[in-house]
Amino acid sequence: MTAVLGAAATLGGVWALRKLAHRGIVRGLRAPRVPHEPLDDAFGLTSDRVRQVHVPTAGGKHLAAWLVSPPQTVAAPAPAVLVMHGWGANASMMGSVVPPLHAAGFAVLLLDARCHGHSDDETFTSMPRFAEDIAAGLAWLKHQPNIAADRVALLGHSVGAAAALLHAARHHDVGAVVSLSAFAHPAEVMRRFMADKQIPYGLLGWYVMRHVQRVIGVTFDEIAPLGTLPAVRCPILLVHGLRDRTVPVDDAYRLLATSSNARLLLVEGDHDLREAMAPHAHALVSFLHRAIEPATPAPRTGAD
Repeated sequence: MTAVLGAAATLGGVWALRKLAHRGIVRGLRAPRVPHEPLDDAFGLTSDRVRQVHVPTAGGKHLAAWLVSPPQTVAAPAPAVLVMHGWGANASMMGSVVPPLHAAGFAVLLLDARCHGHSDDETFTSMPRFAEDIAAGLAWLKHQPNIAADRVALLGHSVGAAAALLHAARHHDVGAVVSLSAFAHPAEVMRRFMADKQIPYGLLGWYVMRHVQRVIGVTFDEIAPLGTLPAVRCPILLVHGLRDRTVPVDDAYRLLATSSNARLLLVEGDHDLREAMAPHAHALVSFLHRAIEPATPAPRTGAD
């Protein structure tokens, strides 16, 4: 009997340690909540053009979001771009894309993903949950008055870019995707992260990656941009910094090789790209106009 009780106690201790380890893994990978920058200042627009809204998302949660109306000179309904930030960031950190999009006649919806910015909390977040929040934002945006539901594009950064590609591969309901600093495969990101934290891969690193996949409910292979990008039917603009040390520029070339719908724009910048995108605003706007605006028919002539 003593032996049985001892074995039970040992198993109970192992179970408790395992549960504690699992909780520690999720907590260790949790995204920090970075304070917002002043949004009106970041956008450089008057307050009547920017409206804070709350968007319902999965699990009864709500997302903080900012809807930027196009200039009053633009005829309704207007095309729109949904913008998703990266891991540990927030909507205000994507503000640099707003002025050129607004000036070009686009409405812009900037989201805080769950566990980020002012949005609701969750036990964990993940790239698939970023994609869920993108889907929720699109559903909300397309039902707003004066928005052309058939002329909507996605723009995401890093994890937000990977989530935009994941959504577009599964739903085919957007006219274009702009991917900023996307990685090729999340397993490679995890391995670089663990190497940076001096976590030996071996058994420990393998176990961490296995547990993360169990928590998020999918394998890394299922959601890797290398696999999702070829399934995206709309035009894709991959933008990558030549000095990106977080995601090597080689990832951009690997992604480009998977799809004839993709084109690559290399810029002089690092992973962040906020300042690096400014000289390329015209290229961004031109890509979006070509992708989601209806083609103007050529004028008929007498010979026709």
